[in-house]
Amino acid sequence: MRAIVWGSLPILAFVAWMLGCEGMAGLSTGQVEGRVTDMTGTPLGGVKVRVLEIEHKQAISDSRGHYKIPDLAPGRYRIQASRAGYVTATEPAEVGAGRVTVVNFTLRAPPRSPEPAEALEESRGGSLPAPSLERFSPQKMEAHPARGLSAPLPAPPAHSAPESRFLPAHPMATSVPNSSSPRSGFLSWQDDRLLPGVGGQAFSREGYDLILENPFLSPRVEPLSTFSIDVDTAAYANVRRFIEREHQRPPRDAVRIEELLNYFTYDYPDASGAEPFSVTTEVSEAPWNRAHRLLHIGIQGRKVAVDDLPTSNLVFLLDVSGSMNSPDKLPLLKAAFRLLVNQLRPQDRVAIVVYAGAAGLVLPSTPGLEKDRILAAIDTLQAGGSTAGGAGIQLAYQVAAKHFLTGGNNRVLLATDGDFNIGISSDGALVRLIEKNRAQGVFLTVLGVGRGNYQDAKMEKLSNAGNGNAAYIDSLLEAKKVLVTEMGGTLLTIAKDVKIQIEFNPSKVKGYRLIGYENRMLRAQDFIDDQKDAGELGAGHSVTALYEIIPAGSQETVPGVEDLKYQTADLRAAAGSEELLTLKLRYKEPDADKSRQIVRTVIDTQNPPTQTSIDFRFSAAVAEFGLLLRDSPYQGQASFEQVLAQAKAARGRDEGGYRRQFIELVEQAAQLEKR
Repeated sequence: MRAIVWGSLPILAFVAWMLGCEGMAGLSTGQVEGRVTDMTGTPLGGVKVRVLEIEHKQAISDSRGHYKIPDLAPGRYRIQASRAGYVTATEPAEVGAGRVTVVNFTLRAPPRSPEPAEALEESRGGSLPAPSLERFSPQKMEAHPARGLSAPLPAPPAHSAPESRFLPAHPMATSVPNSSSPRSGFLSWQDDRLLPGVGGQAFSREGYDLILENPFLSPRVEPLSTFSIDVDTAAYANVRRFIEREHQRPPRDAVRIEELLNYFTYDYPDASGAEPFSVTTEVSEAPWNRAHRLLHIGIQGRKVAVDDLPTSNLVFLLDVSGSMNSPDKLPLLKAAFRLLVNQLRPQDRVAIVVYAGAAGLVLPSTPGLEKDRILAAIDTLQAGGSTAGGAGIQLAYQVAAKHFLTGGNNRVLLATDGDFNIGISSDGALVRLIEKNRAQGVFLTVLGVGRGNYQDAKMEKLSNAGNGNAAYIDSLLEAKKVLVTEMGGTLLTIAKDVKIQIEFNPSKVKGYRLIGYENRMLRAQDFIDDQKDAGELGAGHSVTALYEIIPAGSQETVPGVEDLKYQTADLRAAAGSEELLTLKLRYKEPDADKSRQIVRTVIDTQNPPTQTSIDFRFSAAVAEFGLLLRDSPYQGQASFEQVLAQAKAARGRDEGGYRRQFIELVEQAAQLEKR
């Protein structure tokens, strides 16, 4: 018997080692997922999707057309979708470690044989040509001195090599037909990007970082929960794009619940006294699990009238590369920036830097009084070329530094689909460059656009590093919301390095979990470390955070640790307190290096849902919607019907109609689930 026990130990050790390697592999590999539909948008199940370079890597799409291929080593692959009765399609995919790459397919029926007349027409060159793109030309930009474009454009940085050296060969770098009729459309490559032709459809190279949802923690083991605030809203607009415009469920990792929550304004009290923001808390039932409590935290930044904003030194940094040649990209951005220009005051200044194969200064720093000159510069922009994003960022910061305003708002506004492939392109190098300029007082706001090539993960990293915020512009109405209605918050930071730390009372709380903010978590010691960067709060911005709490009397199991040998937990002080938790916030003034602290205590008064505020109930509905879209393991009894009922009852005044739009979005998502 002893021999059997000891003989099995090496096997058990080997199995444990293999399981450990598998857990580590999830962080060192990526996955490809997406959806397969026919030309009418109907989901196609039973489609075989495989990686051509790896024989055993394949998946079959489900009844909703979804498929997933996990555990792919970082690199470039060709993904193929095939099903009887449809033309096999192949799309390229670039996989990164710990990231989800979305590749969607639209399969078409086999092309019919051309009629004799059509064949004759084709033999005469009657087919439609692939669309051509006009590259950004420094010479052309200099040719309009009367329109304010006489400033010379700098040459590419000395370290840059000719564009062609940076353009990787691609197996599909040719024009290929993409329609049942050879004459109805083409897909053409421009500098390693697939661009839509007449009736064509581009492949998807969108990139999202893997999100591992925050688990329930025991306050006996982890009494402190610490995180940085986040005012980004990009995820909500991007999710809306998937549901409303593409009629499909968004990728799970595109759904950052905190950005869904923070898209909306709430009726929090305005800041008073010396503090730049107010703090509101509320506790009641969690709608998706009535046995749990839900803690609502609301932060409202002081509102500042546009006329009272400090003078702005702005640099518009616009991507005009070939990938931006689409109506939902550069043309939309040009319209968006026109809205912002019309809000400028005479004392504000704007410069325009663009980048394609190289970076160029289109408009030197110009007073807001000369709106016609600024608008004329925007009107001349056209897309074409590869993407020297790193060089563009460097030049934009140089221009901002040259016209730096002490006590003013010095900011670069980067507008792009997020794809950089020339010069500095790695996330690490770009982040370090942005952090260096942030320390010198020049902040960064990131505006994302487009579909198929949108690099969500990169955009969020850059905005976080730049003491700015990230938004996704999918329409002119969204541009107005971000750049006009919320311009104060977009352009003026009233508090930086804002951190939240909560200490839970273990006599009241058995377990807790923060909903969202997964990539904004901090260590407990980071809270008092003034060298640790955190999120920024803009004028008029609000921040909402939710915790789901398991009450102390619950019979649920919460992960913990074994009893300790040298330490014991004395809960007598905790048991004598009615406090549910203590909430601490730290922040710095925009030009300060030392943080200030705010402390609040929270008592659970056992309010039923009917006695909670409209803001509590609406934010709970938004969070529940996010749990459903993520197919979260913590969604409990969540349902679209429940989200709709709660959101409709908590619509409130709804200035701007954004809550009404949310209700319509939920209705559309519910219909997609029934397909």
